[in-house]
Amino acid sequence: MAIRGIRLALVGVLAAASAAIGVIGAGTGAGASTPKVTTINMQASAYTPHAPSGGTDDYHCTLVNPHLTRNSFITSSQFYPNSVEVHHAILFLVPPSEVAAANAANTGGKGWTCFGETALPGTGLAQIAQTPWLTAWAPGHGEDIVPKGTGVKFPAGSMVIMQIHYNLLRGDKPVSAKLTLHTVPASTSLKPLSLELMPAPPDVPCPAGVTGPLCDRTASLVDLGQRFGQSQVGFVDFLERFCGRSMTDPPAGDTTSCNWPVQGGREIVRLGVHMHLLGRGMTIVLDPGTPQAKTLVDVTNYNFDYQRSYTLKTPVLTHPGDTIAVTCIYDPTLRQELPQLRKLPARFVTWGDGSSDEMCLGSVQTIAATGPATY
Repeated sequence: MAIRGIRLALVGVLAAASAAIGVIGAGTGAGASTPKVTTINMQASAYTPHAPSGGTDDYHCTLVNPHLTRNSFITSSQFYPNSVEVHHAILFLVPPSEVAAANAANTGGKGWTCFGETALPGTGLAQIAQTPWLTAWAPGHGEDIVPKGTGVKFPAGSMVIMQIHYNLLRGDKPVSAKLTLHTVPASTSLKPLSLELMPAPPDVPCPAGVTGPLCDRTASLVDLGQRFGQSQVGFVDFLERFCGRSMTDPPAGDTTSCNWPVQGGREIVRLGVHMHLLGRGMTIVLDPGTPQAKTLVDVTNYNFDYQRSYTLKTPVLTHPGDTIAVTCIYDPTLRQELPQLRKLPARFVTWGDGSSDEMCLGSVQTIAATGPATY
């Protein structure tokens, strides 16, 4: 599986697994007239979440049609969860080449279960770039505007998949989410945004004095596979291997870190951080351990209910051979304190799709450093 398939090089607007976007008429080249902004509203049909396999989470994909008749750029958007059950949402682009596959999955127009990192059934991580992220949302985000002079490619004839994670620890009422996109014509002089996702594998043991069957890492992974399928365990194994750790006995603790290669000749314009309920802090550092090391973002008071993106005042140029280190800090004692978690069994916490599992995900948005702004 190509590493590029994991890093995605996605065309998207992500802010800490969180981007939602609002009104705009900006982002044109110097002296250019303001382009016509088109507003696209997409309403998902009501869905009542239910957790399979004894879990407390549901990932459901809904296919919606924006009826896009011309190549466009997304310049802003806003996702409306309309319910506390929504843990996060990822909005995937379905390009014209994948529309038939998406329609085939959408049996009866009711959508499909879609745990994991991919949107279309039967696709693995190697195919994830076929349906890149358009945007994403997490608690704390409302309207958001992409960095000035940039946009997200939105080809004519495309559709959108709303992948929504429902947290049944918060409730199980019917939910009818909505997405609003603001677009401008592809002829607008904007630089396409690219998104790279850089995860690290959490391996957080039970706190001192806390015991239980799931405090054993092996037993915890078996439970993870029962709740979300073996592909989730396979992704944990991949992260451990890629980040230079043992897949069976990785270093455990309250921190995790992983270095990712970076494409040279890009300008980093915006970053995002995403963890779950045990998250305390996160850093994203360019060229760690070198004299050129530069901290791009340092979040010391992470709050799951107030996630945001960080637009750099001055874009940072990348060079061939650069790396980025993503580091997360957790407080495992929160599992015994937070109302959503304290009634659950104690466990060794790994990467997982559930609200009671953890993630460590840095998102890095870039544009080409040189050349004209093109679609």
